[in-house]
Amino acid sequence: MLASVVAVLGVDSSSAGDPSEVDRAVELPAVSLRNAAAEQLTDPAAAIPAAASPALEEVAAPEAVRPEPETPSVQISEAELGRGDSLASSLGSRGVAGRVVNRIAREMIGQFDFRRSQPGHSYRLVQDANGEIESFRYRTSVTVSYELSRDTDGRYEVVRQEAELWPRQAMVAGIVTTSLYGAITDLGAGAQLAHDFTDVFAYDIDFSRMVKVGDEFRILYERLFRTGKNGEEIFVRPGRILAARFGGSAGEFNAVYFEPEEGRGGYYRSDGSSVQRQFLMAPVRYTRVSSRYSSARRHPILKVTRPHHGIDYAAPTGTPVHAVAKGEVIYKSRAGGFGNLVKIRHENGYVSYYGHLSRFPDGLRVGQRVGQKQLIGYVGSTGLSTGPHVCFRVTKDGQFVNPVRLPRPEGPPLPTEAKENFRAHRDTLLASLDSGTLVASDEAL
Repeated sequence: MLASVVAVLGVDSSSAGDPSEVDRAVELPAVSLRNAAAEQLTDPAAAIPAAASPALEEVAAPEAVRPEPETPSVQISEAELGRGDSLASSLGSRGVAGRVVNRIAREMIGQFDFRRSQPGHSYRLVQDANGEIESFRYRTSVTVSYELSRDTDGRYEVVRQEAELWPRQAMVAGIVTTSLYGAITDLGAGAQLAHDFTDVFAYDIDFSRMVKVGDEFRILYERLFRTGKNGEEIFVRPGRILAARFGGSAGEFNAVYFEPEEGRGGYYRSDGSSVQRQFLMAPVRYTRVSSRYSSARRHPILKVTRPHHGIDYAAPTGTPVHAVAKGEVIYKSRAGGFGNLVKIRHENGYVSYYGHLSRFPDGLRVGQRVGQKQLIGYVGSTGLSTGPHVCFRVTKDGQFVNPVRLPRPEGPPLPTEAKENFRAHRDTLLASLDSGTLVASDEAL
């Protein structure tokens, strides 16, 4: 339970009848003069001289109006893919013929490959009375979908549609007592904002071991909205962090987002120096360090004492593992006690190792260039391992070095001509960052 609520402050940056009813025909009984004469004998009101009353004509009853046959209705199939589902299996379970599934796949070649389908994707198929495709929409996210439709000539076309998002600024602030992830999730912003916050300071702060009770955080960020069918605002997800601050026992760290050139931006400290460094503090969001760098460690399985030239970061199986720096993949395979291993060669003679992985991401290959923070594997327990973790090692010119002592040179500074614009931009964002009240929270990093 939250002892108190973290503040979320919105800062507006923009600041009679059915017309289709048919008149019914009046049915009249067949009447003859003989019937009329008979009625005169029994009904006093009917005793009227024949000459004084109009002649009665025999009226034939009209035929009953037959209803038009109903036009066969269209068939609609829609669902969200679950774990283990494919588009073919999901449509097949709803009675859609295999030829229809194959037609959809053929028509959407070049726009979407259904081998990339994932749980959470959804679709809506409309078929006519003959089972032919009228339209097919495949949604991969709340903002992106693919629309297959048939024109008047019977030809199909596919259009990729992406909802336009627009931002509003908001701010969260709090004092650490337990976990920042829970605090932001409880505020409705989602864990993604917490992840993005740690990414901003991933070069300076190891959030798994450097955060203490009483540390403070502030985050000024964008909340992204789209317009609904009825014109209403619909929150989609948190957007870019605009400014952030973390302060406490590890020191005080500030960062603001700035684009020296349009479309090419990054995070900078208050003095204009780049937050980015050559190496990340760690390759994974881990729960604990299960083994540190050591010249003599008792191996938990082999029961022998020998050097452990790396750091074991324990985390749940399947946790993403990222490259600590840009470089080239030089190894991706099984490697004895390392289990599934990835090795990346970096600048200045460095090579990083990521061992005991459960699996590799699709498409990763030897010779591929990867960027810093790019996904290169998932935590596992392959090889000689007592539990899920990643064994992270680094060599410099062929010799193992302690990863926590790696030099972390700063990224390129701001161009001189951009510094004046940066100072004005920085002052505006930091003023907004400081505009809210800092309150205690049971949830922090």
